[in-house]
Amino acid sequence: MEFLNELWMPFADFWVITRDVLDDTAFGTSFGRILIAVIVFGFLMIARGLFARFIIGWLKRLVKKTRNQIDDRMVEALEMPLRFVPVVLGFFIATEVLQLEGTFDTLALRLTRSLIVFAMFWGAVALVEPVSLLFGQLREVLSPTMRNWILKAVKILFGVVGAAAILQLWGIEIGPLVAGLGLFGLAAALAAQDLFKNLLSGVLIIAEKRFNPGDWIRVEGVVEGTVQSIGFRSTMVRQFDKAMVQVPNAKLADTAVVNYSEMSHRRIYWKIGVLYDTTADQLREVRDGIEAYILEDEAFASPEDVATFVRIDSFNDSSIDIMVYCFTKTTVWGEWLEVKEQLAYRIKEIVEGAGSAFAFPSRSLYLEALPADAPEEFSPPVSGASPKPESQ
Repeated sequence: MEFLNELWMPFADFWVITRDVLDDTAFGTSFGRILIAVIVFGFLMIARGLFARFIIGWLKRLVKKTRNQIDDRMVEALEMPLRFVPVVLGFFIATEVLQLEGTFDTLALRLTRSLIVFAMFWGAVALVEPVSLLFGQLREVLSPTMRNWILKAVKILFGVVGAAAILQLWGIEIGPLVAGLGLFGLAAALAAQDLFKNLLSGVLIIAEKRFNPGDWIRVEGVVEGTVQSIGFRSTMVRQFDKAMVQVPNAKLADTAVVNYSEMSHRRIYWKIGVLYDTTADQLREVRDGIEAYILEDEAFASPEDVATFVRIDSFNDSSIDIMVYCFTKTTVWGEWLEVKEQLAYRIKEIVEGAGSAFAFPSRSLYLEALPADAPEEFSPPVSGASPKPESQ
């Protein structure tokens, strides 16, 4: 009997230790409560999908019955923050099931409050763009880029306030932190003057409406292409070879920028050279024919709107030059090329129909014939060379 008692004692001790572990597994709570808390949290994660399917789906069906689209956009924007709500609720219920005490209870409470604040400000940031649609009049006053900048600034403001609120929950004083950041910001400002210069230049570009995303611009010696976006520090321009160029805003603010997208018409400026043996009547026929074609074709702008000239311009070295100066109604590059091509065909027909021809760069050399009794050319002997014997 004593042998059995000695054999059973280790098992009894092991059971006592196991019970102690089960009663106080971790965080000052039992294993059973931890298991229940995990099950509850997992159940709410499953319910999260059901919540998104039914509650959010019901809200979407509800707002579709209204005439405006703003409430639809608001529900779409709030979808992700609403999906996060069951996570916060699951965490809170799980911590309540655990019945934490002391430091662990304080940490769990602060973390729950932090998650609630995070969800609230996440929803506020998501609602910025849909709510901005309510201010329709501002869309007529502000450019799209300026509106995007304002929306970004408001989102950053909500993010900073939310972060400050969470820090405050954890007992971190905001005042000393802001003061420290102010000193750091002063030092950083001295080292980042170019950054602030580019930021200010970007504000000036947007305020003056020099160009907008989608415009075709050219900056001499810097870039030419289509504006993709105007950022806080730089502007993204896609060249015509599809390469993306990041140009600092300061360069665009300090340099002349040609905005081709603001053109009202597109110019054609040619100098056409014809042969010098073209008669005055032929020149007049060529000039009048080109002018008549430009005035009658609907593709060209009226002389009342833009300057239009077809004139005998100059007597060049190898040609008589006719200046053609006109504008097309279209500003689209492909359409402009087509109009210019048709004009080139017509000018060639007019010149050839008048009996003239196009000149090309040339130079004439006139040689006078030498008289028969001209003296022979004298070639002096080379110094130090023996004289060449005369032929017999």
